[in-house]
Amino acid sequence: MMTRVDPALAEEAVRAAGPHAVVIGAGLGGLAAAMRLGAKGYRVTVIDKLDVPGGRGSAIWQDGHRFDLGPTIVTVPQIFRSLWEVCGRDFDKDVKLVPMDPFYEIVFPDGERFRAQQDTDGMRAEVARLSPSDLAGYDQFLKDSEKRYWFGFENLGRKPMHKWMDLVKVLHIFGMLRADKSVYAHAASRVKDERLRMALSFHPLFIGGDPFNVTSMYILVSYLEKEFGVHYAMGGVAAIAKAMAGVIEGQGGVMRMGTEVDEILVERLPHSHKATGVRLASGEVVKADIVVSNADSGFTYNTLLRNHRRWRWTDESLAKKRWSMGLFVWYFGTKGTRGMWKDVGHHTVLNGPRYKGLVNDIFFHQEKLCDDMSLYIHRPSVTDPSAAPEGDDTFYALSPVPNLHTDSPVDWKANGERYRQAVQDFMEDKLMPGLGKHVSTSLFFTPEDFRDRYLSPYGAGFSLEPRIFQSANFRPHNISEEVDGLYMVGAGTHPGAGLPSVITSAEVMARLVPDAASVTAG
Repeated sequence: MMTRVDPALAEEAVRAAGPHAVVIGAGLGGLAAAMRLGAKGYRVTVIDKLDVPGGRGSAIWQDGHRFDLGPTIVTVPQIFRSLWEVCGRDFDKDVKLVPMDPFYEIVFPDGERFRAQQDTDGMRAEVARLSPSDLAGYDQFLKDSEKRYWFGFENLGRKPMHKWMDLVKVLHIFGMLRADKSVYAHAASRVKDERLRMALSFHPLFIGGDPFNVTSMYILVSYLEKEFGVHYAMGGVAAIAKAMAGVIEGQGGVMRMGTEVDEILVERLPHSHKATGVRLASGEVVKADIVVSNADSGFTYNTLLRNHRRWRWTDESLAKKRWSMGLFVWYFGTKGTRGMWKDVGHHTVLNGPRYKGLVNDIFFHQEKLCDDMSLYIHRPSVTDPSAAPEGDDTFYALSPVPNLHTDSPVDWKANGERYRQAVQDFMEDKLMPGLGKHVSTSLFFTPEDFRDRYLSPYGAGFSLEPRIFQSANFRPHNISEEVDGLYMVGAGTHPGAGLPSVITSAEVMARLVPDAASVTAG
């Protein structure tokens, strides 16, 4: 566990020659940013209100169970390996990745299952088993996905998009790839079976997007999974965060955990405004030559820059944006179940009776908490026994729910336990008979916890929803439009949410930050 750093010692640690960078937030994006800044020669201080690094990718322990709080899978592992390489380190010496086979299993309301896997022949066999007439359409869908991967992830997603010309230059490609179509519409144009349409279109929900409205560019995930696999980090994503913090400290950086930033300080210059550091909740001022915010972009602009006049990301403009859905996550342990529920693997998607209707209610009727649900169920103990006491299991069940962006949001203090029981009843009825008798420890997070713990506007699980006009140049930029010397990383900036994108946001940021040698230390 990271410990609270004495301010005097922290100040001494960053007083060495060379410019100083402050990173607000020790989420995965902030940690990746700090690593890259350290590699560029900056003296780095990372500040986070939590007591451990990782943000949503951290973990908590309860009654011998390790609960991975947020992301649970690693895709495109080469982005981590390249990050470590930039720092002169070997990722695979610090973190052990285990490939998942299958990636996950989707359980449909009719009881049918779909096993997503890396083997192309195996996937084609699954498609043919459900709907033989859709096999040719699935093959074409994979080709479509590959084209969008190379453009959307490797090209667009790994370079700055803060200039209008960056967007103008690629508009014709958006047109050719029919970015105006939704993910679901594209899947529906290739396959006819509704179960397959769901299996090929639900991925945007993992980054906070409505599959029926977000751009079809996000079908790239199907190729990404097939080409690079789906992995689990032993010890959870929190083990990656801990390893990242170790690299930062090895570079001479300082991790100040349990410390909250109250405000980004801005100096008015003759022709601009420049970030000069941060003021902590304690009143302490930490000066910096550059500031990088891994806090949600909405929180950064609304709260951390509340005393600075903004021209684009005003409170009013942010309030008009579409925010990703909220999340209800039930973390629980079970006693003596390691050999039970053998058809429940590491990752399971349990579908309720509705797909489009449920998604529509979640994204467009924020006052309403639906009686039905669909769940993502994580059971890490089948792969990583360290997640639970011997013979026991650790789980989390995640349900997309409305965010708090409404005049009459769901009252989770009144409804939280009732909804948790509904999640338990659904799992017990459809997947894990006898579950209630074995639950030994339990807690849950609601959108209110995301708002308060992670400072997420409106309790949104993934910041701004990744709609086409809230992506790329339309998303808050990696280099702030409002203040010089301020940079942004994480889910709320380009290229967006999801573990690969959050890590590559730091790669994009590093292209924009001047080399340390060219910056006069403050």
